[in-house]
Amino acid sequence: TPIPMILKKFFKKLPQWSFEDIYNLDAPPRPMTCPQSLRNSKDEDFQKAFLPNIRMFLHKDNFNIREWNRLSHFNNPFGFMQMKHDDVMPVVKLISKPKEPLLLPKPGGDGCVHCAVVGTGGILNGSKMGAEIDAHDYVFRMNAAVVDGYEEDVGNRTSVYVHTAHSITASPIFYRKFGYKAAPHDEGIKYVLIPEGLRDFQWLNAVIKGERVAEGEYRNRNARTYYSGQYNETRFYVLHQDFLRYVRNRFLKSGNLNRGYWAIVRPTNGAFAIFTALHVCDTVSAYGFMTDDYSKYSNYYFQKYLKTNVVFYANHDYIMEKNLWKSFHERKIMKLFQKAKPQEKTEKPPPP
Repeated sequence: TPIPMILKKFFKKLPQWSFEDIYNLDAPPRPMTCPQSLRNSKDEDFQKAFLPNIRMFLHKDNFNIREWNRLSHFNNPFGFMQMKHDDVMPVVKLISKPKEPLLLPKPGGDGCVHCAVVGTGGILNGSKMGAEIDAHDYVFRMNAAVVDGYEEDVGNRTSVYVHTAHSITASPIFYRKFGYKAAPHDEGIKYVLIPEGLRDFQWLNAVIKGERVAEGEYRNRNARTYYSGQYNETRFYVLHQDFLRYVRNRFLKSGNLNRGYWAIVRPTNGAFAIFTALHVCDTVSAYGFMTDDYSKYSNYYFQKYLKTNVVFYANHDYIMEKNLWKSFHERKIMKLFQKAKPQEKTEKPPPP
């Protein structure tokens, strides 16, 4: 039977359980055919933390009451703390086991899976990186992935769209004035859902059944319409709570988890997209993510003529993420697009 509900208010900071850092593992996802894969990185710290076979996706197989009770010790999105078994379990039972890995090497290629992950950072404005981004085997995007009118800087292909119920519903409202009407819906696109909270399971229930959302924040919405005809259960993946917790515990354990608001602290959707790519691709290049000189750029690349400051929300540790991307770049685990530092000018300025 389900254990009694554990409430967040019992804890002043992130609780530490003896099984906090134990995760479900799967059989290796695919044979390695890429010598330069990041899985072969010689970086000792990375190798110690990285679990190439972690279970990435939630599905009905291997999900039982023991799993429910274990995951009930962790706050969302890392588990099911404070959620009711009967609200979540029936939805998990609808999720089919993925029939194939998220991504496969392209036929006739070099045996490697080359991925670009495109964030929404203002550094991409005027970058002319579009062709380079689109030249990758696969392109990940998330949140308000505005493409129309920005192709030269950000490309126009999307192979994988990472989202929450909130981001797929709110982004077209917030960013309509920048031309963002709907989530990317390229032919054959794969969708990855971050199950952030109860509303995501209410959403998922409607998406899988092809019905309107029955209850909660999105009640009566026709969920599938947000995927513009590209929803297909064989191309829809739900990230596993263990995978989300592993990313936080081993790579992005913010000091804010020791504060009273610990329960809302989590990596960004962009960070989860990068880590998804790091586990399914051999090479990863990230564009439009925060860099040391972030204050020089607008919050978003689609704010073309508007200099806005980056907004820091309490639930994310942006500086920690920025430092991790820089460190991964320096350690050759992935490539991070950064603007070159301007050269110091030595010649005298011309006379006025």
